[in-house]
Amino acid sequence: KSNGIAALLTLSLPKSANAKSEAKRYAMFIDVSRCYGCMACVAACMAENNVPIGDFRTWVERFVRPNGSVVFVPKQCNHCENPSCVIPCPTGATFKRVEDGLVLINDEVCIGCGACIQACPYGARYLNKVKGVADKCTFCEHRIKKGLLPACVEACPTGARIFGDLESEISELSMLVKGQSFLLLKAWTGNQPRIFYKQLPEEANR
Repeated sequence: KSNGIAALLTLSLPKSANAKSEAKRYAMFIDVSRCYGCMACVAACMAENNVPIGDFRTWVERFVRPNGSVVFVPKQCNHCENPSCVIPCPTGATFKRVEDGLVLINDEVCIGCGACIQACPYGARYLNKVKGVADKCTFCEHRIKKGLLPACVEACPTGARIFGDLESEISELSMLVKGQSFLLLKAWTGNQPRIFYKQLPEEANR
C-alpha cells in the first residue's frame, strides 16, 4: 500500500470516460504549509450550507510530527474521478455530473440508507439529521454557477486553498497541478480524488 503518488512536472492527468463531453473538471489544490488551523473554512462552510451542528462538510485535522511540529490538514469530499460512492447508491441519488465532474446528491431521490456513506473511503459523507438524506461538500455548487468561489476558499486568510477548472490551461489551479509535485489522499483506493495536496504529511494519509 502506498501513502500517495507524487506528481511529475510533466504529469498527464487521467480523464474520465466522459472527458470529451465535459466542459469543465472542477478540483482543488491545498497547500498544507499555508494552513494554520484557524477553522475559517469550516465556519464559512457551515454558515453557507446550513450544516447541522455536529456535522461537517469540511474539517481540519491536526497532526503532531515526530519533531514536535504541528501540521493542519483540511479535508472534505474529493469529488473523485472514479467515485466509489456512486455505484452502491440504490436509487441513483448520488451521481457524478458530466459537465463539470462534481459528485453530487439529489435530495429528492436519496432515501438516507447510508450506502454511499459507508462506501466513501474519506469519511466525507454524513446523514443530514434535519433533511434525512446523505450530505457532503458540493464545492458550493450554488456559488460556482454564480461565478463565485466555494465559501471555504473565499474565507481562507492564507490562500491555502485554490479552486478551479483542470481543463483550463490558464486557470491557477491547472497550472499549480501541472507545475508542482503533489499527493492524493488514499491514492491506492483507485478513486482518483480531485483534491491535490502540497506538502501532505504521511500521518494524514493513512
